[in-house]
Amino acid sequence: MNTRRTAKVIYAIWYREQVRFFRDKSRWLGLIIQPLLYLVLVGVGIASSMTFRGAAGGANVSYLTFMYPGIVGMSVLFTAIFSGVGIIWDREFGFLKEVLVAPVPRWAVAIGKSLGIATTVLLQAAILLILAPIAHVQLSVGSALGVLGVCALVGFSLGSLGIAIASRMQSMEGFQFVMNVLVMPMFFLSGALFPLTGLPVWLSALAHIDPLTYGIDALRNVIYVGGQAARVLVQYSIGVDLLVVAALAALLVLLGAWAFQTQP
Repeated sequence: MNTRRTAKVIYAIWYREQVRFFRDKSRWLGLIIQPLLYLVLVGVGIASSMTFRGAAGGANVSYLTFMYPGIVGMSVLFTAIFSGVGIIWDREFGFLKEVLVAPVPRWAVAIGKSLGIATTVLLQAAILLILAPIAHVQLSVGSALGVLGVCALVGFSLGSLGIAIASRMQSMEGFQFVMNVLVMPMFFLSGALFPLTGLPVWLSALAHIDPLTYGIDALRNVIYVGGQAARVLVQYSIGVDLLVVAALAALLVLLGAWAFQTQP
């Protein structure tokens, strides 16, 4: 199959994902309500009694400010990886069978789905940018674009992971169990809710091999670029973060395409 036809397959699958998303009003509500609840109820509630004190210039960073990039990362994680459930729905309703017997490369279908998930993540990230003032975060145009870019890259990679797992699952219950076992440790070890300094050695080691750690750290780098908060809150340079996230995206998209290509 030539490149042009393959691109058409990818576009068709991406377009279908967008149509499904815009027709499902409940997903729209979920994109807004879930991060808002975490940010307002958890963030504001805990922020009233917690302050992070940094050594850089005596900076005092509120917990709500610290938590904002973590909420963005959490939303990307949950939206991207659980979007793989669409594979199981397609299998149950017969659409997946039609796609698999069509004269199109299966890997192109997987990439189209991953791009569709990344687009959904971008929409959610744009909504979360509007909530930045609640966390007392001031974003420049460059920072906002940086957040969108990081979210798209992380969403693309985690969406590919969700597709890889869903391709091997035969039931909704099995997929949800595997996702919960995988997602919750990734989220809690990423530094989204607490700083990674002062942890026990074994917990710190787990946190530093968690790929989401680098995604959230990249968000903090672009959100707090050049300020005292950046020197207090970030763990790595933006170059290290983006290198790890990009390598993860390349690895997981290959894994997702392979899993989709070889499924029975």
